[in-house]
Amino acid sequence: MKITFYAHASFRLETPTFVIITDPYTPGRGGSGFKPIDEPADLVLMSSATDRFHSDPSHILGDPTVVNAMDLPRGGDTVRGVHIKPFPTSESLTFDFGRDPDANAMSLFSLGGLRVLHMGDVGNAIDAADLRDLAGTVDIMLALVGAHATIGLDDLDAAIAAIAPKIVIPMHYWSPDGVLAIEPVETFLSRHPASTVQRIEGSSITIEPGSLPATTQIVVLRESR
Repeated sequence: MKITFYAHASFRLETPTFVIITDPYTPGRGGSGFKPIDEPADLVLMSSATDRFHSDPSHILGDPTVVNAMDLPRGGDTVRGVHIKPFPTSESLTFDFGRDPDANAMSLFSLGGLRVLHMGDVGNAIDAADLRDLAGTVDIMLALVGAHATIGLDDLDAAIAAIAPKIVIPMHYWSPDGVLAIEPVETFLSRHPASTVQRIEGSSITIEPGSLPATTQIVVLRESR
C-alpha cells in the first residue's frame, strides 16, 4: 500500500486497484489554508460531516463513495469491499478552542493487507474499552500530534503504548500553510527516542505487510498540499 500525506488529517491510501482518501479539508484561506487535493478516489472516509478541516470532498475527482464514519454501525460495516469499524468520540471537552466540542469518530480499516487506524479528530483520552479493543490490531496509526483541540500528547503516548501499532504516521500538526495555531510535529517527536523516528524525504511511502517493524516506529511524511 502506498500512503501519501496531503495535509492536516488527509491522506491518500492506495493499492493498484483501490484508493481511499481520508478527512478531506476545505481548501483555501477561507478554510484550512491548504491547496485542493484534485485527485480521484474510490472511497472518501470522513471522521464527521460537520468540520471544514475534515469533511469537504468537493475537490476530490471522480465519483467516490463518501462515508461519514459517524453514520456506520458500532460494529462496523463493509463499503465497496473495505470493512470500516468506527470508534465514536468528540473534540476536546476542555473547550480548548472556545467552542462546543464536535462529535466525530476514529476509523479502523484494512487495505492492501494492512490495518490502518485513522484518529479522526479525537480531542480527549481514548476510552479504555476502545484501547483494549484496538490493542494489537493496528499496523499503521495515523496519529493526531498537534495537541490543542485534539488529544493531549500524554494521552496520545499512552494510547500508542496500549495499542502498539507497528508504524505511527503523525498528522494534524502546525503548518506554515495552515490556519490553526497548534503544535508542530517536533513537539511530539521530542518525546520519543531519535532511533524510533524516520523522516521521509517526500510525501509518500510504500509499506508491504511483510516489512513491518517489530516495535513501534514513527514515520514522518512531508505535506504535499
